[in-house]
Amino acid sequence: MRRTLTASAVLLSASLFSFGQTLPSQPPVPSTTQADHKDIRHDRRDIRHDRRDIRSDRRDLNQDRRERNGDRRDIRADKADIRQDRRELREDIRKGDTAAAAKERADIRADRQDLKNDHRDLRSDRRDIRHDRRDVHTDRRDIRHDKRDIHHDRKDLRGDRREDRRELHDVRYEKRKAHSKK
Repeated sequence: MRRTLTASAVLLSASLFSFGQTLPSQPPVPSTTQADHKDIRHDRRDIRHDRRDIRSDRRDLNQDRRERNGDRRDIRADKADIRQDRRELREDIRKGDTAAAAKERADIRADRQDLKNDHRDLRSDRRDIRHDRRDVHTDRRDIRHDKRDIHHDRKDLRGDRREDRRELHDVRYEKRKAHSKK
């Protein structure tokens, strides 16, 4: 196809030169074509950024899962500590050791406070995971939209090229037609 166009362009220029004419100047590239190229570059850059965001969000999601699992381990350990301190408290009360019982009560209070903090951290981690999942979902949706935009921009670009070729062909045809009537 390209060879045929090149050959026809050479023949046309040779025929024009033989009559002392020059090739008509190429029409300038329409600004819509340049805008389409710019849109395609912009959409590709958006896709790269969205993919980078997805990777980042997945790393955050995995980090949040690790933290959540650590908080769960801490909760289990705090519950086990409370059970152990209660056993020791009952033992100290049975023996009549009030100083040791007071110490065990303080330990139980501290463990309950740790348990409360671990539950708060766990809720926070769940919320972070939910937000990260939402971010990944929206970034994937953005990639789909950007790919669709690239497809449409390329389609528009191909249509603009076809129109430009058609217009160039019509101009050449009219010149040949006008030249043959002379």
